[in-house]
Parts: sequence; structure tokens; C-alpha cells
Amino acid sequence: MPDSSDGRTRLLMIDDDRKLCRLVTTYLEPLGFDVTAVHSGLEGVDRVLNAEPPWHAVILDVMLPGIDGFEVLKRIRTRSQVPVLMLTARGDETDRIVGLEVGADDYLPKTFSTRELLARLRAVLRRSVVNAGNHAAHDAPPAEVVVGALRVNLDARSAVMDTKPLTLTPVEFDLLASLAKARGRVKTREALLDECRDRNYDVFDRSIDVHISSLRKKLGDDAKEPRYIRTVRSAGYMMVGPE
Repeated sequence: MPDSSDGRTRLLMIDDDRKLCRLVTTYLEPLGFDVTAVHSGLEGVDRVLNAEPPWHAVILDVMLPGIDGFEVLKRIRTRSQVPVLMLTARGDETDRIVGLEVGADDYLPKTFSTRELLARLRAVLRRSVVNAGNHAAHDAPPAEVVVGALRVNLDARSAVMDTKPLTLTPVEFDLLASLAKARGRVKTREALLDECRDRNYDVFDRSIDVHISSLRKKLGDDAKEPRYIRTVRSAGYMMVGPE
């Protein structure tokens, strides 16, 4: 899990429920987190985009005064790929889908237990460690997978379509890398969930489809006539494409 120079994990919570912020802070701080809470969307955007050093993760509520959590996340994603765990009081599937499409890394209804919150946070933080990487062999060539005009650099966790860099969330990159490495072979939803979400999901969880849809848009792909990601009915997804 990432940490700061003093060994603690810097966490920003954007939520207007001050009582909940105090509860989360009280629970997480003895576990190695430094929690800062802000209570409006605009302040949250400012604190994320101007943070030095950057936050390790953000907890973001959907219902906020001024601008809502979806708009906050859109603005954050223009410049930052910080892991974001979204909260909603309603537990609405629509909120969940929209949040994932905008770029949330995970989603949690506000009926959560503190133990579940901790588990979700640790999962998104573990994935962010891979993004940082510690490359000891500087003279070694990067591990790269090429599929047509798509180039996926596994070491740098970056992807380029033709000459245009793709802006991907950590989960989207994990999905793309998994599919690219298994090119020509079907990856089940369960396998993708295991590789990309770092925790056990219900087998009927459909969040993977939302991430695939977002990834397709960024690749300029069409689900009906796929150039890169093909849906395999009742099975999962497969990377296709020219050599």
C-alpha cells in the first residue's frame, strides 16, 4: 500500500456528512491513514488537483452541495488518476453505473461497515502500487503488447492508439492489459474481476461490463463491429485485431 514519508497513507474524504467524516477518521487514523475531510464538491476538486504531494486515495460522496460527486469526479479525471472510492446514500444502481463510467475505481453504498470500507480502500491502494512501479532494470526493454494500432506498455502502465496516448483509469488499464496479453482467448467476467478488482465479487456483478463499455469508447471501438474487444456471448470478452 502506498505511504508518505512518515509511513502513513494520505486520504481525502469529500462528504458533507460531518458525522460520517468524523466516524471514518476515528476508525482509519489508528490504522495508518491521515484523513482530511472537506464538505463541498468545489473544495474537493481544488484539494485534489492542487495537492502536493498527491493524495493516495479519495473517498467521494455522490450527494454534495454545489456540484455533485459525478461532476467532481469528471473534473478530477481531467488531470488526475488518483484512486476514487464513491459513496452514495441511495444505493441506486444508476448512481453506481454512472460513477464507474465517469472513472470511479470502486463504489460503496452508505450502509457500509467500517471493515468493508477498509477492505475496499486497501484493494484500490494495492492496485495503485502497481501503477507506481519500481523498475530496477533500467536497461531492460519495456514489456509491451501490440495489437494493431494499439500499444500497451505493461511496465509504464500506459497505452497508445496510433500516436495518441489513452487516458485510462487503473481498472480500465488492468482490463486492457489482461485482454491484450490473452489476445485471441476468451477471458470470463469472473477472471477479469479477479485480476482487475482485487477482491471477490458476486458472480452476477455487472460492473465489469460498465468498465468494458468505457474502455471501448476510449479505444474508438464498436461493440457491434469490434476491432479490438469482442463480446463472447455467455462467456466473457476477447481481444481481437490485426497483427
